Amino acid sequence: MRTERDKMLAGELYDALDPELAAGRIRARDLCQLLNASGEADADHRRDLCQQIFAAGGDTVWMQPPFFCDYGSNIELGERVFFNFNCVILDVCRVRIGSFTLFGPSVQILTPLHPFNAALRRVQEFGKPVEIGSDVWVGGGALILPGVTIGSRTVIGAGSVVTRDVPDGVLAAGNPCRVIRPISDDEREHYASAP
Repeated sequence: MRTERDKMLAGELYDALDPELAAGRIRARDLCQLLNASGEADADHRRDLCQQIFAAGGDTVWMQPPFFCDYGSNIELGERVFFNFNCVILDVCRVRIGSFTLFGPSVQILTPLHPFNAALRRVQEFGKPVEIGSDVWVGGGALILPGVTIGSRTVIGAGSVVTRDVPDGVLAAGNPCRVIRPISDDEREHYASAP
């Protein structure tokens, strides 16, 4: 028999009030509360909390609290991912983030979805995973919606609402977010050599 957690991670309709899922959310929120209350001098304590929160990458994540998530156990980070103040990840499905990706303040990554049928929406929900490549820069206040993939080396403009996939190596911005242009070789070279 499949659990509600199995259904949730598969992107199927599931009962969010299932006791196992409720316990997972309480665990994550308690850990986030401890993280958010920690001081700058508590680097070892913060590292330990990040390792408990994230499924992978907690040992190298660069975190500026406050930070909030639903489960944490569904978030896989590459090496040295950076979250600025007030980031939120609602991880009812997997969220995978590549190495050296940077998130500005108040970025939200959302995987939950709700049925359009109001009666069904009262008792079940579902989600779609989010995948973000390596060396991505997401500007402050951006929203990354369920099911989106963002390619490596891409820049997402501040305040963007990312509703569909974005390819590698582009500047994309707006509501809805759209590709503005490729990032040029000159830009890559100039900023790679900057002090």
